[in-house]
Amino acid sequence: MEAPPPPKAPMSPQDALRRIGFLLERARESPYRVAAFRRAAEAIRLISDEELDERVRAGTLKQIKGIGDSTAAIIVQAVRGVMPAYLATLEEQHGAPLSWDGAELYTALTGDLHVHSDWSDGGSPIEEMVLTAVELGQDWMALTDHSPRLTIANGLSRERLTQQLQRVHAINASLGGTFRLLKGIEVDINLDGTLDQDPDMLEQLDVVTASVHSKLRQPSYEMTPRMLAAVRNPRTNVLGHCTGRLVTGGRGKRPESQFDAEKVFRACLQHDVAVEINSRPERQDPPDELIELARDLGCLFAIDSDAHAPGQLDMKLLGCERAERLRIPAERIVTTWPVEDLLAWAKA
Repeated sequence: MEAPPPPKAPMSPQDALRRIGFLLERARESPYRVAAFRRAAEAIRLISDEELDERVRAGTLKQIKGIGDSTAAIIVQAVRGVMPAYLATLEEQHGAPLSWDGAELYTALTGDLHVHSDWSDGGSPIEEMVLTAVELGQDWMALTDHSPRLTIANGLSRERLTQQLQRVHAINASLGGTFRLLKGIEVDINLDGTLDQDPDMLEQLDVVTASVHSKLRQPSYEMTPRMLAAVRNPRTNVLGHCTGRLVTGGRGKRPESQFDAEKVFRACLQHDVAVEINSRPERQDPPDELIELARDLGCLFAIDSDAHAPGQLDMKLLGCERAERLRIPAERIVTTWPVEDLLAWAKA
């Protein structure tokens, strides 16, 4: 995958509004601030160019539900063929690559095994996540919304997951094979190490990322067997953000969970489970020394965005920077694999 070049005028009003939303999300701005621009882009999606031109001339853009002063100004400038001033400012502030390192590995990435939508705690519809992934040059992506017990993140019940799988099927049918959206889940690891979704539902999925979200301060003698049980589950493909730490950001800091990392990573190696390199800047999980331990043991890795908004999908560059610096071979990173190879591994 490769980041697209910055847009140039002339550009469509919808593209301008979507790009503003992307850059604000990339800068980790408030979702409420982003929402106005994404609402405006959706509000004009089905409006013809002719009608937009007429509304610009008549000054009636704000009669469209979802269009306010700021978004109307952006639409007017785009319709007139000039770069919207606000977008130009954002490009200058946030348009540069998130890292100047890791570019070679980033180019080798083909997909992402950890992505959220507004079906759980993400901020955008599945279709918007897919469209942005395509624009970034991805070949495939796994939709991994949360499982039911994580109620704070609007986790998917059995019934809602069934409905989402139908939506994924419809999206793939509409894409005509140009991109593959995989059926997935970020399933919570319960206190006893079981996975928080019915086994028959997990069997319907292409890929399962398993993560600990509760009781993160358990002592090692409790956390280690909990994680081992999850890794040994034949439906687990990826061990997500294994320490649960937070190192920066609006949620504050959180220390690493305590567990026997060598035992857990040896189990990952034995059961063909990839260790996630979570690219979110507030996580940077696992820490460097644990990535090196998993590397030396021979584990597979997944460089994932853990994106909760379209503008966070290219945070994988930050994970690539760490993987390159820590000398992780590209062939051991499953998110560089072609989708058919990835699916064969996940089902094996």
